[in-house]
Amino acid sequence: MYTQLDIETHFDGKLKIAYLNQPETMNALTKPSLSDLKDFIKECSEDPAVRCVAISGRGRAFCSGQNLDDAFVQGNVHHDNDIIRKIVVDYYNPLVTEITRCKKPVVALVNGPAVGAGAMLALICDFVLAVDKSYFAQAFSNIGLIPDTGGTYFLPKLLGRQLANYLAFTGKRLSAEESKSYGLVAEVFTEEEFAPKSMEILERMSNMPTAAIKLTKKAFAQSYSNTLKEQLELEGDLQQEAAQTEDFIEGVNAFLQKRKPEYKGK
Repeated sequence: MYTQLDIETHFDGKLKIAYLNQPETMNALTKPSLSDLKDFIKECSEDPAVRCVAISGRGRAFCSGQNLDDAFVQGNVHHDNDIIRKIVVDYYNPLVTEITRCKKPVVALVNGPAVGAGAMLALICDFVLAVDKSYFAQAFSNIGLIPDTGGTYFLPKLLGRQLANYLAFTGKRLSAEESKSYGLVAEVFTEEEFAPKSMEILERMSNMPTAAIKLTKKAFAQSYSNTLKEQLELEGDLQQEAAQTEDFIEGVNAFLQKRKPEYKGK
């Protein structure tokens, strides 16, 4: 179904991992790969069996950003002045929307360099797990562009104005450890630890109360524009919604019975 992705399924279908599968280009993004990834996220979001979603890359890179050969076929950069806007609006923006509104947690498994749109693809996920040899670079300015893939929205919120400006203006590379120190990455593992440690976290996420996580994502997203009063009211509404789930009842019963809960994501 997905010609540009390599899909793995784990834990009886609870976890799905999409690997960008163009290692010869360091998984540079093309219109077909962006469409496949958008459709994959949407499918996982609507599939009740899926509890957690992850994105990674085959080969030595996570993602090197936009494939310029795909964007500018035969020097088309000079013949269609609207081509960049079309790619952003028709391919990148729908992918950002699907990832940020996905009903399941979306985790980036950064196995190598993440550059330009590839860096932002990781950073718009709910959290990032990275191998220590990886790095992140907002390389848009190197070819005279601005950060897209949600970059102008998320970077100032993640980093603050000063550091967002600095990284966007200079295209400076950040190591995985530097990225963690700035709050861009949740965990960094050695190459030997990366696969097993990441899978441990993904397994845990696959068995969490997914409905509550969906509501948490919704609350965090609205906090960017809400006043404190509006956010407190939203918390009350969403907490009541969470309290009506099967997972809440299971969580309380498991606590009272001193046993491990068995959540179903409902």
